[in-house]
Amino acid sequence: MSIHEFARLPDGTAISEIRLANAAGATASVLTFGAALRDLVVPMPDGSRRRVVLGFDSLDAYQDNPRFLGVTVGRHASRIDGGRIVLDGETYQLALNAAGVHLHGGPTGFSRRPWTILDHGSDFVTLGLVSPDGEDGYPGRLDVKLTYRLKEPATFAVSIEATTDAPTIVSMAHHSYWTLLPGSSIRDHFLQFHAANFTPFGADMNPAGTIEPVEGTPWDFRDSRRIGDPRFGEDFAYDCSFVIDRTAPGVVPAARLEAPDRSLAMDVVTSEPCIIFYDGAGLTPDWPDIDGSRHYPHAGLCLEPMRFPDNPNQPNFPSARLDPGETYRQESEYRFSAF
Repeated sequence: MSIHEFARLPDGTAISEIRLANAAGATASVLTFGAALRDLVVPMPDGSRRRVVLGFDSLDAYQDNPRFLGVTVGRHASRIDGGRIVLDGETYQLALNAAGVHLHGGPTGFSRRPWTILDHGSDFVTLGLVSPDGEDGYPGRLDVKLTYRLKEPATFAVSIEATTDAPTIVSMAHHSYWTLLPGSSIRDHFLQFHAANFTPFGADMNPAGTIEPVEGTPWDFRDSRRIGDPRFGEDFAYDCSFVIDRTAPGVVPAARLEAPDRSLAMDVVTSEPCIIFYDGAGLTPDWPDIDGSRHYPHAGLCLEPMRFPDNPNQPNFPSARLDPGETYRQESEYRFSAF
């Protein structure tokens, strides 16, 4: 485990890079800017090691980062229609992103702020963030604690807690772009969701407010299949929210991703009710990757455990409200296994 200065923000704030490792040989690189997972490498049975996330080579790229690559997003992930929420009869107008929507916490959000190192060890780091009352329009001060941990032999674990001093809403999400065979298209990967239902998005990419079965739709991944399914066209775009099958509280299986050559798999388990699947269609070669390559559409995909999207405006969805005296918690793991 090591910590070194990665770069400095224009105001002189130092951004640290924390490098983690476990006994099996998995390694990770985490930045305090945006709580970004910059790199993750897992061991393979033949003794080789494989990168499984996309990452940028510079802080400038993470400050730009229109696709939220690798970061933690919040205070509320995904879209909130019109940026409007109502709590106890009072309406709050949240800040809008450049596209005129409130996306992933707004134009500042947690993904474009420096976090503080609270604790660390050889295989974990705990980061903290204080979001003041009124930041991006959200009511209440929010105190956040996030831990990334490398569990044996090859699991990346995410644990998040938050408390508030006034009623607010909270739904954070880890936003890495995963690839199990670097250089291959995500559309050639195989994907399965433990989800019989999803929340359809409208043309404006805001939820329609309904929970519907995936059966008979392009979003039916109940059985593992190639993402680029010819039944729906090679250009069919995936950006949707699945409702995870659940019979009890706690951490449950949400998704399984397999490399095109079936050499590596990643299982996602989570305490969250939903998982967003974005196929990386909007990735562009604006900034170099950590290995010097350039990103391209479908170079990686996002699997984002979170609360229901736009739940403040959708009466059919469970609320993401957090009150004083309560603690928001999320537990998610990305478990890698070789065939």
